[in-house]
Amino acid sequence: MNHQLNEQFKQSTRTTIIQLLSQFGSQREIQLYLERFSDVERSRFAVIKVGGAIFRDQMDALASALAFLYRVGLVPIVVHGGGPQLDEALRFSGVPNRRHNGLRQTTPEVLRVARRVFRQLNQQLVSALQLLDVPARGITNGVFIAERNADARLGLVGQVTGVDDQSVMAALNTNNIPVLATLGESDSGQILNINADEAAQHLVRHFEPYKVVFLTGPGGILDEHGDIIPAISLTTDFENLMQQDWLHSGMRLKLEQIHQLLNNLPASISVSITAPDQLPTELFTHKGSGTLVRLGEQIQRHTNWQTVDQQRLREILETSFSGQLSDDYFARTPLLAAYISESYRAAAVITHEQGYAKLDKFAVTDDARGEGLGGAVWNVIRQHHPVLYWRARRHNPINQFYIRQADGLYKGSDWHMFWYGDIATAQLGELYNHLQASPATIIRDQESIDG
Repeated sequence: MNHQLNEQFKQSTRTTIIQLLSQFGSQREIQLYLERFSDVERSRFAVIKVGGAIFRDQMDALASALAFLYRVGLVPIVVHGGGPQLDEALRFSGVPNRRHNGLRQTTPEVLRVARRVFRQLNQQLVSALQLLDVPARGITNGVFIAERNADARLGLVGQVTGVDDQSVMAALNTNNIPVLATLGESDSGQILNINADEAAQHLVRHFEPYKVVFLTGPGGILDEHGDIIPAISLTTDFENLMQQDWLHSGMRLKLEQIHQLLNNLPASISVSITAPDQLPTELFTHKGSGTLVRLGEQIQRHTNWQTVDQQRLREILETSFSGQLSDDYFARTPLLAAYISESYRAAAVITHEQGYAKLDKFAVTDDARGEGLGGAVWNVIRQHHPVLYWRARRHNPINQFYIRQADGLYKGSDWHMFWYGDIATAQLGELYNHLQASPATIIRDQESIDG
Protein backbone atom coordinates (compact mmCIF):
# COMPACT_ATOMS: atom_id res chain seq x y z
CA MET A 1 0.00 0.00 0.00
CA ASN A 2 2.84 2.38 0.94
CA HIS A 3 4.58 1.59 -2.36
CA GLN A 4 1.39 2.42 -4.26
CA LEU A 5 1.01 5.74 -2.41
CA ASN A 6 4.66 6.55 -3.08
CA GLU A 7 4.23 5.91 -6.81
CA GLN A 8 1.10 8.07 -6.86
CA PHE A 9 3.01 10.86 -5.13
CA LYS A 10 5.86 10.59 -7.66
CA GLN A 11 3.44 10.73 -10.58
CA SER A 12 1.63 13.72 -9.05
CA THR A 13 4.94 15.51 -8.53
CA ARG A 14 6.00 14.77 -12.10
CA THR A 15 2.71 16.16 -13.43
CA THR A 16 3.08 19.32 -11.35
CA ILE A 17 6.62 19.89 -12.60
CA ILE A 18 5.56 19.38 -16.23
CA GLN A 19 2.95 22.07 -15.67
CA LEU A 20 5.63 24.38 -14.26
CA LEU A 21 7.87 23.69 -17.24
CA SER A 22 5.03 24.78 -19.51
CA GLN A 23 5.89 28.35 -18.55
CA PHE A 24 9.06 27.96 -20.63
CA GLY A 25 7.91 25.79 -23.53
CA SER A 26 5.00 23.90 -25.02
CA GLN A 27 3.59 20.70 -23.51
CA ARG A 28 4.51 18.94 -26.74
CA GLU A 29 8.22 19.74 -26.61
CA ILE A 30 8.45 19.06 -22.86
CA GLN A 31 6.90 15.62 -23.32
CA LEU A 32 9.23 15.03 -26.27
CA TYR A 33 12.32 15.61 -24.12
CA LEU A 34 10.99 13.63 -21.16
CA GLU A 35 10.37 10.68 -23.46
CA ARG A 36 13.84 10.98 -24.95
CA PHE A 37 15.52 11.14 -21.56
CA SER A 38 13.34 8.41 -20.03
CA ASP A 39 14.26 6.01 -22.83
CA VAL A 40 17.95 6.31 -21.93
CA GLU A 41 19.26 3.79 -19.41
CA ARG A 42 19.79 5.28 -15.96
CA SER A 43 23.59 5.60 -16.07
CA ARG A 44 23.46 7.34 -19.43
CA PHE A 45 21.11 10.28 -18.84
CA ALA A 46 23.60 13.04 -18.04
CA VAL A 47 26.97 13.96 -16.62
CA ILE A 48 26.84 17.42 -15.03
CA LYS A 49 30.12 19.21 -14.27
CA VAL A 50 29.91 21.96 -11.65
CA GLY A 51 32.63 24.56 -11.23
CA GLY A 52 33.73 25.78 -7.81
CA ALA A 53 32.35 29.26 -8.49
CA ILE A 54 28.83 27.78 -8.67
CA PHE A 55 29.23 26.40 -5.12
CA ARG A 56 30.27 29.84 -3.95
CA ASP A 57 27.65 31.92 -5.76
CA GLN A 58 24.70 29.71 -6.77
CA MET A 59 24.45 26.75 -4.40
CA ASP A 60 20.70 27.13 -3.80
CA ALA A 61 20.00 27.34 -7.54
CA LEU A 62 22.22 24.31 -8.16
CA ALA A 63 20.47 22.16 -5.56
CA SER A 64 17.04 23.25 -6.82
CA ALA A 65 17.93 22.42 -10.43
CA LEU A 66 19.17 18.94 -9.52
CA ALA A 67 16.07 18.37 -7.36
CA PHE A 68 13.95 19.42 -10.34
CA LEU A 69 15.53 16.70 -12.48
CA TYR A 70 15.16 14.10 -9.77
CA ARG A 71 11.46 14.80 -9.38
CA VAL A 72 10.78 14.11 -13.04
CA GLY A 73 12.57 10.79 -12.67
CA LEU A 74 16.00 11.75 -14.02
CA VAL A 75 19.16 11.03 -12.04
CA PRO A 76 22.36 12.69 -13.31
CA ILE A 77 25.96 11.98 -12.40
CA VAL A 78 27.41 15.14 -10.85
CA VAL A 79 31.14 15.93 -10.74
CA HIS A 80 32.53 19.08 -9.17
CA GLY A 81 35.72 21.05 -8.89
CA GLY A 82 36.65 23.54 -6.21
CA GLY A 83 39.44 25.77 -7.52
CA PRO A 84 38.31 29.08 -5.96
CA GLN A 85 37.71 27.45 -2.56
CA LEU A 86 41.11 25.72 -2.65
CA ASP A 87 42.83 29.01 -3.51
CA GLU A 88 41.17 30.65 -0.52
CA ALA A 89 41.94 27.75 1.84
CA LEU A 90 45.61 27.70 0.82
CA ARG A 91 45.85 31.44 1.37
CA PHE A 92 44.21 31.11 4.81
CA SER A 93 46.51 28.20 5.75
CA GLY A 94 49.65 29.95 4.57
CA VAL A 95 50.48 27.11 2.17
CA PRO A 96 52.32 28.26 -0.99
CA ASN A 97 50.04 28.16 -4.05
CA ARG A 98 52.24 27.95 -7.14
CA ARG A 99 51.47 27.13 -10.76
CA HIS A 100 53.45 25.72 -13.64
CA ASN A 101 52.19 26.13 -17.22
CA GLY A 102 48.80 27.09 -15.82
CA LEU A 103 48.47 23.97 -13.63
CA ARG A 104 48.56 23.97 -9.85
CA GLN A 105 51.69 22.50 -8.31
CA THR A 106 50.39 20.00 -5.77
CA THR A 107 52.80 19.45 -2.89
CA PRO A 108 51.84 17.09 -0.04
CA GLU A 109 50.72 20.19 1.92
CA VAL A 110 48.55 21.40 -0.98
CA LEU A 111 47.03 17.93 -1.38
CA ARG A 112 46.19 17.78 2.33
CA VAL A 113 44.26 21.06 2.08
CA ALA A 114 42.69 20.03 -1.25
CA ARG A 115 41.31 16.78 0.20
CA ARG A 116 39.71 18.68 3.07
CA VAL A 117 38.23 21.35 0.79
CA PHE A 118 36.83 18.85 -1.73
CA ARG A 119 35.26 16.73 1.04
CA GLN A 120 33.59 19.83 2.50
CA LEU A 121 32.24 20.95 -0.89
CA ASN A 122 31.03 17.46 -1.67
CA GLN A 123 29.18 17.19 1.62
CA GLN A 124 27.78 20.69 1.18
CA LEU A 125 26.01 19.72 -2.05
CA VAL A 126 24.89 16.34 -0.71
CA SER A 127 23.39 18.04 2.36
CA ALA A 128 21.68 20.70 0.25
CA LEU A 129 20.04 17.98 -1.84
CA GLN A 130 18.99 15.95 1.19
CA LEU A 131 17.33 19.04 2.67
CA LEU A 132 15.19 19.05 -0.48
CA ASP A 133 14.33 15.35 0.11
CA VAL A 134 16.56 14.27 -2.76
CA PRO A 135 18.75 11.26 -1.95
CA ALA A 136 22.39 11.85 -2.88
CA ARG A 137 25.63 10.03 -2.19
CA GLY A 138 28.98 11.79 -1.88
CA ILE A 139 31.91 9.97 -3.50
CA THR A 140 35.25 11.65 -2.85
CA ASN A 141 37.67 9.04 -4.17
CA GLY A 142 37.91 5.60 -5.78
CA VAL A 143 36.36 6.55 -9.14
CA PHE A 144 39.23 8.06 -11.10
CA ILE A 145 42.18 5.79 -11.74
CA ALA A 146 45.21 7.99 -12.34
CA GLU A 147 48.93 8.10 -12.70
CA ARG A 148 51.26 10.91 -11.74
CA ASN A 149 51.79 13.58 -14.36
CA ALA A 150 55.01 13.07 -16.30
CA ASP A 151 56.14 16.57 -15.34
CA ALA A 152 57.59 16.05 -11.87
CA ARG A 153 57.44 19.80 -11.20
CA LEU A 154 53.67 19.49 -10.81
CA GLY A 155 54.04 17.21 -7.81
CA LEU A 156 51.00 15.10 -6.86
CA VAL A 157 48.99 15.96 -9.95
CA GLY A 158 47.37 13.03 -11.72
CA GLN A 159 46.32 12.19 -15.25
CA VAL A 160 43.21 10.04 -15.47
CA THR A 161 43.79 6.65 -17.07
CA GLY A 162 40.45 5.01 -16.31
CA VAL A 163 37.16 5.06 -14.43
CA ASP A 164 36.02 2.57 -11.77
CA ASP A 165 32.24 2.92 -11.91
CA GLN A 166 31.26 0.58 -9.05
CA SER A 167 30.42 3.28 -6.49
CA VAL A 168 28.68 5.41 -9.12
CA MET A 169 26.50 2.51 -10.27
CA ALA A 170 25.73 1.56 -6.66
CA ALA A 171 24.41 5.08 -6.10
CA LEU A 172 22.37 5.10 -9.32
CA ASN A 173 20.93 1.65 -8.66
CA THR A 174 19.60 2.85 -5.31
CA ASN A 175 18.16 6.01 -6.90
CA ASN A 176 20.77 8.31 -5.34
CA ILE A 177 22.40 11.16 -7.22
CA PRO A 178 26.14 10.41 -7.18
CA VAL A 179 28.20 13.52 -6.35
CA LEU A 180 31.85 13.05 -7.28
CA ALA A 181 34.89 15.01 -6.15
CA THR A 182 37.86 15.15 -8.49
CA LEU A 183 40.53 13.22 -6.65
CA GLY A 184 42.31 10.37 -8.39
CA GLU A 185 44.09 7.34 -7.06
CA SER A 186 47.14 5.57 -8.47
CA ASP A 187 47.66 1.80 -8.58
CA SER A 188 49.82 2.13 -5.47
CA GLY A 189 47.07 3.94 -3.57
CA GLN A 190 48.49 7.46 -3.85
CA ILE A 191 45.79 10.13 -3.87
CA LEU A 192 46.31 12.62 -6.72
CA ASN A 193 44.83 16.02 -7.57
CA ILE A 194 43.21 15.95 -11.00
CA ASN A 195 41.69 18.65 -13.17
CA ALA A 196 37.88 18.73 -12.89
CA ASP A 197 37.33 19.22 -16.63
CA GLU A 198 39.61 16.25 -17.35
CA ALA A 199 37.68 14.15 -14.81
CA ALA A 200 34.38 15.12 -16.44
CA GLN A 201 35.69 14.21 -19.88
CA HIS A 202 36.68 10.72 -18.73
CA LEU A 203 33.28 10.19 -17.11
CA VAL A 204 31.64 11.17 -20.37
CA ARG A 205 33.81 8.80 -22.41
CA HIS A 206 33.09 5.99 -19.97
CA PHE A 207 29.30 6.39 -19.66
CA GLU A 208 28.54 8.03 -23.05
CA PRO A 209 25.57 9.93 -21.58
CA TYR A 210 22.79 11.45 -23.65
CA LYS A 211 23.56 14.88 -22.23
CA VAL A 212 26.73 16.54 -20.98
CA VAL A 213 26.22 19.75 -19.00
CA PHE A 214 28.79 22.31 -17.86
CA LEU A 215 27.30 24.67 -15.27
CA THR A 216 29.07 28.03 -15.34
CA GLY A 217 28.53 31.55 -14.05
CA PRO A 218 28.15 33.18 -17.51
CA GLY A 219 25.67 30.46 -18.51
CA GLY A 220 27.08 29.84 -22.00
CA ILE A 221 29.61 30.86 -24.64
CA LEU A 222 29.39 34.63 -25.14
CA ASP A 223 29.61 36.46 -28.48
CA GLU A 224 31.27 39.81 -29.19
CA HIS A 225 28.32 41.66 -27.64
CA GLY A 226 28.34 39.62 -24.44
CA ASP A 227 25.23 37.70 -25.49
CA ILE A 228 24.97 33.92 -25.18
CA ILE A 229 25.44 32.01 -28.44
CA PRO A 230 22.43 29.63 -28.39
CA ALA A 231 23.85 26.83 -30.54
CA ILE A 232 27.21 25.83 -31.98
CA SER A 233 27.68 23.14 -34.61
CA LEU A 234 31.37 22.27 -34.44
CA THR A 235 31.36 20.90 -37.97
CA THR A 236 30.31 24.25 -39.42
CA ASP A 237 31.21 26.82 -36.73
CA PHE A 238 34.37 25.76 -34.87
CA GLU A 239 37.07 27.09 -37.18
CA ASN A 240 35.35 30.43 -37.59
CA LEU A 241 34.88 30.85 -33.82
CA MET A 242 38.52 30.04 -33.11
CA GLN A 243 39.53 32.95 -35.35
CA GLN A 244 37.48 35.53 -33.44
CA ASP A 245 39.41 37.97 -31.25
CA TRP A 246 36.37 38.41 -28.97
CA LEU A 247 36.28 34.76 -27.88
CA HIS A 248 37.47 34.95 -24.27
CA SER A 249 40.53 32.79 -23.48
CA GLY A 250 38.63 30.69 -20.93
CA MET A 251 35.74 30.14 -23.33
CA ARG A 252 38.17 29.38 -26.13
CA LEU A 253 39.79 26.68 -24.00
CA LYS A 254 36.39 25.29 -23.01
CA LEU A 255 35.30 25.10 -26.65
CA GLU A 256 38.56 23.38 -27.64
CA GLN A 257 38.05 20.81 -24.87
CA ILE A 258 34.46 20.18 -25.97
CA HIS A 259 35.59 19.84 -29.60
CA GLN A 260 38.15 17.22 -28.59
CA LEU A 261 35.59 15.44 -26.42
CA LEU A 262 32.80 15.25 -29.00
CA ASN A 263 35.16 14.11 -31.74
CA ASN A 264 35.62 10.89 -29.78
CA LEU A 265 31.97 10.24 -28.94
CA PRO A 266 28.80 9.19 -30.82
CA ALA A 267 27.29 12.05 -32.82
CA SER A 268 24.08 11.85 -30.76
CA ILE A 269 25.82 13.26 -27.66
CA SER A 270 25.68 17.01 -27.08
CA VAL A 271 27.11 19.44 -24.55
CA SER A 272 25.07 22.17 -22.87
CA ILE A 273 26.75 25.11 -21.16
CA THR A 274 24.28 26.91 -18.94
CA ALA A 275 23.64 28.38 -15.48
CA PRO A 276 22.04 26.31 -12.69
CA ASP A 277 18.79 28.26 -12.58
CA GLN A 278 18.41 27.85 -16.36
CA LEU A 279 19.05 24.10 -16.46
CA PRO A 280 15.38 22.99 -16.82
CA THR A 281 14.83 25.42 -19.70
CA GLU A 282 18.03 24.27 -21.41
CA LEU A 283 17.14 20.59 -21.15
CA PHE A 284 13.39 20.63 -21.80
CA THR A 285 12.70 23.29 -24.43
CA HIS A 286 13.72 23.76 -28.05
CA LYS A 287 14.93 27.31 -27.51
CA GLY A 288 17.09 26.36 -24.53
CA SER A 289 18.78 28.90 -22.30
CA GLY A 290 22.54 28.48 -22.67
CA THR A 291 24.84 27.27 -25.42
CA LEU A 292 24.17 23.88 -26.99
CA VAL A 293 27.29 22.41 -28.60
CA ARG A 294 27.07 19.46 -30.98
CA LEU A 295 29.51 17.89 -33.36
CA GLY A 296 26.80 18.57 -35.92
CA GLU A 297 26.44 17.71 -39.57
CA GLN A 298 27.67 19.18 -42.78
CA ILE A 299 25.12 21.52 -44.34
CA GLN A 300 25.11 20.83 -48.07
CA ARG A 301 24.43 23.64 -50.53
CA HIS A 302 22.55 22.86 -53.73
CA THR A 303 22.07 25.34 -56.56
CA ASN A 304 19.85 23.19 -58.77
CA TRP A 305 17.11 20.69 -58.05
CA GLN A 306 18.89 17.86 -59.85
CA THR A 307 21.38 17.38 -56.99
CA VAL A 308 18.63 17.31 -54.32
CA ASP A 309 16.93 14.12 -53.17
CA GLN A 310 13.52 15.62 -53.85
CA GLN A 311 11.54 12.84 -52.19
CA ARG A 312 13.48 13.21 -48.91
CA LEU A 313 13.14 16.99 -49.02
CA ARG A 314 9.40 16.62 -49.67
CA GLU A 315 9.16 14.40 -46.58
CA ILE A 316 10.93 17.01 -44.40
CA LEU A 317 8.60 19.76 -45.55
CA GLU A 318 5.40 17.75 -45.30
CA THR A 319 6.32 16.34 -41.88
CA SER A 320 7.33 19.72 -40.48
CA PHE A 321 4.25 21.55 -41.75
CA SER A 322 1.83 18.62 -41.31
CA GLY A 323 0.53 19.20 -44.81
CA GLN A 324 0.95 18.19 -48.43
CA LEU A 325 3.48 19.90 -50.68
CA SER A 326 2.04 20.77 -54.08
CA ASP A 327 2.89 18.18 -56.73
CA ASP A 328 4.58 20.72 -59.01
CA TYR A 329 6.56 22.51 -56.29
CA PHE A 330 10.01 21.60 -57.64
CA ALA A 331 9.01 22.30 -61.23
CA ARG A 332 7.57 25.74 -60.54
CA THR A 333 10.05 26.98 -57.87
CA PRO A 334 13.17 28.60 -59.39
CA LEU A 335 15.91 27.55 -56.98
CA LEU A 336 18.60 29.99 -55.91
CA ALA A 337 19.98 27.65 -53.24
CA ALA A 338 18.85 24.83 -50.97
CA TYR A 339 20.67 24.18 -47.69
CA ILE A 340 20.09 20.66 -46.41
CA SER A 341 21.69 18.77 -43.53
CA GLU A 342 23.42 15.49 -44.33
CA SER A 343 20.69 13.51 -42.56
CA TYR A 344 17.87 15.39 -44.36
CA ARG A 345 16.42 16.47 -41.00
CA ALA A 346 16.76 20.23 -41.58
CA ALA A 347 16.42 22.22 -44.79
CA ALA A 348 15.94 25.69 -46.22
CA VAL A 349 14.95 26.69 -49.74
CA ILE A 350 16.03 30.11 -51.06
CA THR A 351 14.62 31.75 -54.18
CA HIS A 352 15.36 35.16 -55.77
CA GLU A 353 12.27 37.33 -56.07
CA GLN A 354 11.72 41.09 -56.43
CA GLY A 355 15.47 41.68 -56.50
CA TYR A 356 16.24 40.00 -53.17
CA ALA A 357 16.91 36.54 -51.78
CA LYS A 358 13.72 35.11 -50.28
CA LEU A 359 13.44 32.27 -47.79
CA ASP A 360 10.74 30.11 -49.37
CA LYS A 361 10.86 27.17 -46.94
CA PHE A 362 12.56 26.44 -43.64
CA ALA A 363 11.91 23.15 -41.86
CA VAL A 364 13.38 21.04 -39.05
CA THR A 365 12.02 17.60 -38.16
CA ASP A 366 10.76 16.98 -34.62
CA ASP A 367 13.59 14.62 -33.71
CA ALA A 368 16.19 17.24 -34.70
CA ARG A 369 14.67 20.12 -32.74
CA GLY A 370 16.75 21.17 -29.79
CA GLU A 371 19.92 19.86 -31.44
CA GLY A 372 20.89 23.19 -32.97
CA LEU A 373 20.60 21.74 -36.46
CA GLY A 374 18.20 24.44 -37.60
CA GLY A 375 20.56 27.07 -36.21
CA ALA A 376 23.43 25.52 -38.17
CA VAL A 377 21.40 25.77 -41.39
CA TRP A 378 20.56 29.37 -40.57
CA ASN A 379 24.22 30.24 -39.94
CA VAL A 380 25.17 28.92 -43.38
CA ILE A 381 22.33 30.90 -44.96
CA ARG A 382 23.64 34.10 -43.37
CA GLN A 383 27.13 33.43 -44.70
CA HIS A 384 25.81 33.27 -48.27
CA HIS A 385 22.93 35.75 -48.15
CA PRO A 386 23.57 39.08 -46.37
CA VAL A 387 20.02 40.20 -47.23
CA LEU A 388 16.96 37.97 -46.88
CA TYR A 389 13.20 38.30 -46.48
CA TRP A 390 10.46 35.76 -45.80
CA ARG A 391 6.92 35.27 -44.53
CA ALA A 392 5.21 33.14 -41.88
CA ARG A 393 1.67 32.67 -40.69
CA ARG A 394 0.69 34.90 -37.78
CA HIS A 395 0.35 31.93 -35.40
CA ASN A 396 3.38 29.99 -36.64
CA PRO A 397 5.08 28.56 -33.50
CA ILE A 398 8.51 29.25 -35.00
CA ASN A 399 7.90 33.01 -35.15
CA GLN A 400 9.83 33.65 -31.93
CA PHE A 401 12.87 32.08 -33.57
CA TYR A 402 12.31 34.24 -36.66
CA ILE A 403 12.08 37.38 -34.52
CA ARG A 404 15.51 36.62 -33.06
CA GLN A 405 16.95 36.22 -36.56
CA ALA A 406 15.31 39.25 -38.16
CA ASP A 407 16.26 42.93 -38.28
CA GLY A 408 12.63 43.85 -38.92
CA LEU A 409 9.08 42.55 -38.77
CA TYR A 410 5.94 43.71 -40.62
CA LYS A 411 2.79 42.28 -39.01
CA GLY A 412 -0.19 41.44 -41.16
CA SER A 413 -3.60 39.98 -40.39
CA ASP A 414 -2.66 36.55 -41.81
CA TRP A 415 1.01 36.74 -42.72
CA HIS A 416 3.99 38.37 -41.04
CA MET A 417 6.98 39.48 -43.10
CA PHE A 418 10.49 39.23 -41.66
CA TRP A 419 13.77 40.48 -43.05
CA TYR A 420 17.39 41.11 -42.24
CA GLY A 421 20.03 43.13 -44.07
CA ASP A 422 19.88 46.34 -46.06
CA ILE A 423 16.47 46.71 -47.70
CA ALA A 424 15.28 50.19 -48.61
CA THR A 425 12.28 51.26 -46.53
CA ALA A 426 10.36 52.20 -49.67
CA GLN A 427 10.66 48.65 -50.96
CA LEU A 428 9.37 46.88 -47.85
CA GLY A 429 5.74 47.52 -48.78
CA GLU A 430 6.33 46.12 -52.26
CA LEU A 431 7.92 42.99 -50.83
CA TYR A 432 5.06 42.52 -48.37
CA ASN A 433 2.48 42.83 -51.14
CA HIS A 434 4.44 40.33 -53.20
CA LEU A 435 4.45 37.85 -50.32
CA GLN A 436 0.73 38.38 -49.73
CA ALA A 437 -0.01 37.59 -53.37
CA SER A 438 2.27 34.51 -53.54
CA PRO A 439 0.27 31.27 -53.68
CA ALA A 440 0.66 28.76 -50.85
CA THR A 441 2.45 25.53 -51.73
CA ILE A 442 1.62 23.41 -48.68
CA ILE A 443 -1.99 22.47 -48.04
CA ARG A 444 -3.56 20.82 -45.00
CA ASP A 445 -7.25 19.81 -45.15
CA GLN A 446 -7.75 22.12 -48.13
CA GLU A 447 -6.39 25.08 -46.12
CA SER A 448 -3.27 26.93 -47.17
CA ILE A 449 -0.79 26.80 -44.29
CA ASP A 450 2.45 27.93 -45.81
CA GLY A 451 3.94 29.90 -48.66
